[in-house]
Amino acid sequence: MNREALDRWCERGILFIVLAILVFGPLAMGAVDAWAFLIIQALAIGVMLIWALRLWISPHPRLLWPPIGWVVLAFAVYAIGRYLTADIEYVARREMIQVLLYAFLFFAIVNNLYPPESAQTISFALIFLAAGISGYAVYQFLTHTNHVWNFISPYTGRGSGTYISPNDFAGFLEMLLPLATAYALVGRVKPLVRALLIYAVVGIMAGLAVTFSRGGWVAAAAGFLTLLLVLSCHRNHRLPALGLLIIFVAGGTVFATKYLATAPSYAQRINSPEKFTQVDWSVRRDMWGATIHMWQDHFWWGVGPAHYDYRFREYRPESMQMRPGRVHNDYLNLVADWGTVGGVMVLAGMAAFGVGLTKTRKYVRPPENGFGRGLGNRFAFFLGASTGLLALAVHSLVDFNLHIPANAILGVTLLALLSSNLRFATERYWVSARLPLKMLTTLVLVAGGVYLSYQEWRQGHEQLWLARADPLPDFSSARTAALIKAFDAEPMNFETAYDIGEAYRLQSFKGGQNYEDLARTAMKWYVRGLNLNRYDGYDDLRYGMCLDWLGQHAEAGPYFSQAEALDPNGYYTAANIGWHYVQTGDYAAARSWLARSMRLHWQDNVIGRSYLEICERKLVEIASGQNVLPAGF
Repeated sequence: MNREALDRWCERGILFIVLAILVFGPLAMGAVDAWAFLIIQALAIGVMLIWALRLWISPHPRLLWPPIGWVVLAFAVYAIGRYLTADIEYVARREMIQVLLYAFLFFAIVNNLYPPESAQTISFALIFLAAGISGYAVYQFLTHTNHVWNFISPYTGRGSGTYISPNDFAGFLEMLLPLATAYALVGRVKPLVRALLIYAVVGIMAGLAVTFSRGGWVAAAAGFLTLLLVLSCHRNHRLPALGLLIIFVAGGTVFATKYLATAPSYAQRINSPEKFTQVDWSVRRDMWGATIHMWQDHFWWGVGPAHYDYRFREYRPESMQMRPGRVHNDYLNLVADWGTVGGVMVLAGMAAFGVGLTKTRKYVRPPENGFGRGLGNRFAFFLGASTGLLALAVHSLVDFNLHIPANAILGVTLLALLSSNLRFATERYWVSARLPLKMLTTLVLVAGGVYLSYQEWRQGHEQLWLARADPLPDFSSARTAALIKAFDAEPMNFETAYDIGEAYRLQSFKGGQNYEDLARTAMKWYVRGLNLNRYDGYDDLRYGMCLDWLGQHAEAGPYFSQAEALDPNGYYTAANIGWHYVQTGDYAAARSWLARSMRLHWQDNVIGRSYLEICERKLVEIASGQNVLPAGF
């Protein structure tokens, strides 16, 4: 087999693995779980190895380096630097790995999948995948099931397809709806394929409808309408685009007035903002305000990669008692985690991408005449992918799709394929891969593959032991042993250290002859957690509780004070501080803290409610001189 044939096989191998990543991610619930991302990471390592091999097999190796490539490279280097200076190593490392993997996939796709046939293959595979998952979402909605594979979604009454969150599923569909529509209207395809694409468009619209994601609807409408408005400016596509635009507007009006206003699922979503599955606009507003304060305090460099969730307690408003996870705004999340420097880099990347689209637009547009009718797959992909990315950008104002790996990888893929179109405009971005450049590129690919392989082994062992610990009885010795094995595999995971400490503490709180040894063992694990994440006040709380349990009330006080400083408006922290004062016998102080905890959050506040009742009775007893508490208190 000659070198040209081997080169083609390498290209096909990369295409196959990239397709596997793009298909697996959505089917694995967005690849948000660690095990799913580890599979994607393993597939990406395969792409790295094949690309490194292709550099030496290809008879004329070249690298395509569009201007946005410099921004992607700069952000990848910045991610490494911020990881090395981050306060919480574990989460920063995992975030850095995601950034590096996305950057690598961008360059791999730009340099290996630039032929138009690759873009068409990827597009059709994802379009029909989206249509199939949309059918599953419609089934979920019609049968009122909240099962996603063998998992349970908390979003009853809304279709989420193979995602847990309907909003994340909407983020996936909104990027592919314009792409499917563009191929159906202006793609040079066979009649049967065009008919299938039209069915796919209808199916994706149905899937979007049953998500009841308002942000997803607005974003999808923005991308879809922009596509139709652009096509309406083209002579050969004006009538089909305007006709579809009229149908879309009329159908949307009927859907909103005749169905949506009376749909139980949507009415429940609008009228029940207090449910834990609902993050309404007021909560988003308060969350965004706290995030802006966080950014202002760490203006240039941010709080650190993926640190937002762990630094949020310090900035928590009283109205926000849930754990946010992310900001529900990708742009604010960006500047909070990465600072103004990271935000400027991304802004520069968006500008470079926009300039690239402007340069390539006229080169991908087919001539408009009576013979070809302006049909072309390059043009279809250019319009569909760019408006799909526009939809993602709009949705990112109110959600965090860029932190859903499957959606982020889809966005990176569309970005890379569109950026590779610059080769139609000019040859200036091609670089001949002579020996020094080949050696440097190979070194980077091999080093990246080795590092990711090591992390794959390390995190894989951790996830294995965590998975073994999960079904075991809470706080049992077998579960504790499995957690210790997980910590041995990944000794930087502060959450595992905390869970181990909790197991020993609760065993100690049951009493017994060795209760003191168990409490001190728990305290050692809490100290490990504190050393790994000094912003988690819950380790301070539990350490103080152990001291109270051992009768060292004076020593416990500073730990509760530190927990309060890290989470000044947290109901759970306030309740535990009230518990501390109950142990010291200061019932007046305890009542003050417990009452504040109840004001912050009265639902499911078991500690606050039960101990506040004890305090009230105890204070009445002290005032009256009579015991009003049941025996044993």
